[in-house]
Amino acid sequence: MGKIILTGDRPTGKLHLGHYVGSLRRRVELQNNGNYDKMFVFMADVQALTDNAENPEKIRQNIIEVALDYLSVGLDPEQCTLYIQSRIPELAELTTYLMNLVSVSRVQRNPTVKTEIKMRNFEANIPLGFFAYPVSQAADIVAFKATTIPVGEDQEPMIELTRELVRRFNQTYSPVLVEPEIMLPENATARRLPGTDGREKMSKSLGNCIYLSDDADIVWNKVKGMYTDPKHINVTDPGHVEGNAVFTYLDAFATDEDFSQFWPEFTSLHELKAAYAAGGIGDMKCKKLLNSVLNKILEPIRARRHEFEQDIPEIYNILRKGSVTARETATQTMDEIRTAMQINYFDDAKLIQTQAEMYQKK
Repeated sequence: MGKIILTGDRPTGKLHLGHYVGSLRRRVELQNNGNYDKMFVFMADVQALTDNAENPEKIRQNIIEVALDYLSVGLDPEQCTLYIQSRIPELAELTTYLMNLVSVSRVQRNPTVKTEIKMRNFEANIPLGFFAYPVSQAADIVAFKATTIPVGEDQEPMIELTRELVRRFNQTYSPVLVEPEIMLPENATARRLPGTDGREKMSKSLGNCIYLSDDADIVWNKVKGMYTDPKHINVTDPGHVEGNAVFTYLDAFATDEDFSQFWPEFTSLHELKAAYAAGGIGDMKCKKLLNSVLNKILEPIRARRHEFEQDIPEIYNILRKGSVTARETATQTMDEIRTAMQINYFDDAKLIQTQAEMYQKK
């Protein structure tokens, strides 16, 4: 069996820097390194509808936004399969079967689910579809026999539940499914990039994002307003880099080359941190550096996005072709699953023959 990558995003809005450092940048590297046999990247519209059921237009409009972001960061439909979750009906069927193998209490213990429920104020009235989305996510993974899931650390509980479901299925029926391994970002800072407010994870719902499609002026306005060190009132005051969003972002994005290009007074981020902590470095200078670093990354992404925006019908054609390819793979896995569960009634010639002979003897 080959090495297979699977990953995706909820199409509830444009993708941001948290997505980029958390998974998008790594996806492109994995796509291009030639170490994996297949790569599937999808838009999880079914999961997005679990908390947007009354606003499907939001999902409808953002499918194209996410697709444009995928293509603009460098995902290549010739090298990876881009598809839409709802176009693969086998995933809904598999979700139903996996639900029988996990308890309500097990899902309730999932810390990611707890956090998401709290963020959406669902404590008193949780939609069943939203509550069960970890099982849906497991179906997304096992339907493609994915071996590697590149995600942020907030998804670790989800992957662990998937692994449990795989073991339970294989022990109950037959060893058909594959246990996936999680692949976290190599840069620990990038695993959970805070928002520009420095207080929460970067999140569309919290309005603290820098989007991949933001133009240079918007990026600068957002960087200018970023949370730094509230005790660093005067330039001469010693500064603190811990909990300082500007330095967290520099940890995630800045390179030594950036310093030689944008602030040659320092050779590395380590030197800048030491100088900031000693006092004498203003927050605005640090923000100007961060702005230059971010726009160096985002400018080619914005340029590619503009090119792809000129032929939207072709973007949908790419997604249509990818969805057909993805469904072929999921269909094959589902055939194996139905056989393992002994619900492949019409394909089980032995069952039909045995029962025919049994009734003929009466």
